[in-house]
Amino acid sequence: MATNPAEVLGLPKPTWAADEVGMLYDMAHRFMSEEIAPRYDEFEKNEMVDRESWLKAGSAGLLCASMPEEYGGSGGTFAHESAIIEAIGHVGVDGFGIGLHNSIVAPYILHYGSEEQKKKWLPKLATGELIGAIAMTEPGAGSDLQGVKTRAEKDGNQYRINGSKTFITNGQLANLVIVVTKTDPAKGAKGTSLIVVETDEVDGFERGRNLDKIGLKANDTSELFFNDMRVPTSNLLGHEEGQGFIQLMQQLPQERLQIGTGAIAMIERALALTIDYVKERKAFGKAIIDFQNTQFKLAELKTEATIGRVFYNDCVARHVDGGLDPVTASMAKYWLSDLQGKVVDECLQLHGGYGYMNEYPIARMYRDARVQRIY
Repeated sequence: MATNPAEVLGLPKPTWAADEVGMLYDMAHRFMSEEIAPRYDEFEKNEMVDRESWLKAGSAGLLCASMPEEYGGSGGTFAHESAIIEAIGHVGVDGFGIGLHNSIVAPYILHYGSEEQKKKWLPKLATGELIGAIAMTEPGAGSDLQGVKTRAEKDGNQYRINGSKTFITNGQLANLVIVVTKTDPAKGAKGTSLIVVETDEVDGFERGRNLDKIGLKANDTSELFFNDMRVPTSNLLGHEEGQGFIQLMQQLPQERLQIGTGAIAMIERALALTIDYVKERKAFGKAIIDFQNTQFKLAELKTEATIGRVFYNDCVARHVDGGLDPVTASMAKYWLSDLQGKVVDECLQLHGGYGYMNEYPIARMYRDARVQRIY
């Protein structure tokens, strides 16, 4: 899609989308359309976006847009990150894992890292030399972070880490991984710490298989194994051990809001593409859009998309001002991902049998959308 679906649909423009945010959206949209979309089928087949594309995104200024300029970023806010993620969704290259890299991994280092850590890692995250991941989920713990079994034991000026993780986004390419680990298992949640691992520089780190998923095929999602992996104690995030659970909870509002970003972007793309489709597709001697049922259904979906956009815009404005609370962020995550599933399903239905064909974008959206309600 060559233009912003939200504008095509006439949806409310965000109050936070100042000129430079709009310009960044246009640049990101152009980059995704020209550099990523033409190769996206290849990336889906290979089950990862190649490292070269990450480096190109870094050169284009699309990595770490909200990180301070002194650390190699662009000095923006989450509004800028939203513009990039929306462009990814509007172009339909949802498997490019920039959102997690920019809005989840980098902020942990910015908020909790020492000055030395920030200067060491953030500039390389901004260029794409380092690709970020966060290793939370374990085979036996799922989303129960208090049940994490991965253990980091201090040994001189190093941690010896043993354990495994699964469902790790960017897992095959990532060479900077924030590992959620227990430094004191007896303390439960208060014994959790975040330790940064530069995978190119350690022994005992092993990547498992690139997991075979229903959708988001272009996004590498992996198992990771730590076998007596030794990491300098200076790689601990925070001034002391046991701060990991608090750090994770403090970042939840932005992480949940980001799920809403992907949801509203796909909602808008699905609806805009479907409107185009029903104008062209004919049945019983007339265009599908001329049937009253089609008009009723599209009116319903556009109403819900408008409500979703207004709610999302308000959440971003509050977050940029520092006032988005975890409850509202959770509401945005829950409601927008639910709406995403509904809208994509209804849009596929309006495509009829063609909606079930992989050559139509709505089929990929149907597969890609499902995980949003699991995250």
